[in-house]
This record gives sequence, structure tokens and C-alpha cells, in this order.
Amino acid sequence: MQKNESTLDRWIRAILGIIIIYLAFAVFTDGLSLAAYIVGIILILTAIFGFCLLYKIFGISTKK
Repeated sequence: MQKNESTLDRWIRAILGIIIIYLAFAVFTDGLSLAAYIVGIILILTAIFGFCLLYKIFGISTKK
């Protein structure tokens, strides 16, 4: 698996993931909370691994 995210892209994903998980915990309820947890976890995982499947599918790469 080749990385396709730049360092800035990874930082933005990590920060957004943390914010979304916080909102899921503190603000949202029920189904919206579950969806926010899932999105937040996906963002954090893509930031950790540096690979985004949607980028791969559409042929996008922010890594130089």
C-alpha cells in the first residue's frame, strides 16, 4: 500500500477526526453520534496510515 496523502493532509485529517469524535461524544445523539464516530475513526486511520482509498479510486495524490 503506497501512501497518497501529504503531511499537511494527514494533519488536517487527524485534527478533524479528533474534533468529530469529540462532537459525537459531547453534542450529537443516537444515529448521528454513531455516524460521527465512524467518520472520525476513518479520518484518524487514514491520517495514521497516510492512505485514502477514495484518493486511490479517483487517482488523486497530495503526496509529492
